[in-house]
Amino acid sequence: MAGVAVCAGSVHTVRALWEERIERLREAREKLERERSQRAGLRGRTVVWQNRINLARLKEKVVTEEGRIILRIEREEWKSLPDALQQMTYLQEWQIHRAGLEIIPRFVGKFDNILVLNLSRNSVKEIPKEIGQLTKLREMYVSYNRLREVPEELGDCENLEKLDLSVNRDLCDLPKQLSHLQSLYHLDLSMNCFTTFPSAILNMPALEWLDMGSNKLKELPDDVARFVNLRDNPLQLHVTLPQCVNPEEEEDRELFGIEFMQAYIQELKNSKTKTYTSDLSGTPEAEMSH
Repeated sequence: MAGVAVCAGSVHTVRALWEERIERLREAREKLERERSQRAGLRGRTVVWQNRINLARLKEKVVTEEGRIILRIEREEWKSLPDALQQMTYLQEWQIHRAGLEIIPRFVGKFDNILVLNLSRNSVKEIPKEIGQLTKLREMYVSYNRLREVPEELGDCENLEKLDLSVNRDLCDLPKQLSHLQSLYHLDLSMNCFTTFPSAILNMPALEWLDMGSNKLKELPDDVARFVNLRDNPLQLHVTLPQCVNPEEEEDRELFGIEFMQAYIQELKNSKTKTYTSDLSGTPEAEMSH
């Protein structure tokens, strides 16, 4: 077989071309990595500066009233709360109203000094389970939002005394774990979709005041032994209130509660099937029974 002659110069030329190509590829990769690193650094610096801006903005909303450190935001657009808020765990109250807030951040559980959480009149759809970490929480107001359910972890807020879940419209039940709220004495569930009394309510030992008005209740449990506001439910009683004329009046429908209860109590007496007497200021004196 005849040998194949290979020109040494050709080999060197091909080798040089490949080495040059490899070097160009290496340089291109290094340039790309430098650009990525620069962009990441720029993003990092941007995040740092944005956090500083957000933190400064939040601190402008902090006030001290009656010895409490309060974050107060009203009638401003805050659909979400920035991560910078996590640097302010010394806060004792959140007062955030009409801000369009859609999300309660999960880092809320880090605020172990919180006594009052008031997020009424926003667009919150969910209470995160981390809420159960707020063992010092005494008052929670999430009325006029868009809640459909309440997490069972809320039952871990052992010092909770007041809970307002009114006017969430689609809320129709409570987890049984809320019966663990041994200190809860005030509960507002008005203007929702409850058709029956949640069992958790009947097992709350400290409960004194309950508003179930404007739901879809058709019957009452036998062992309700506290002040209960039941206006505007389809109960089989001949008790009604004047129709509301405007939306603002509808929102303040609770003002009609005492008048309704007076008529309701009288109806029960007249029916001779149930009796119920109560101090309408909120302290129960007797109980409802067959």
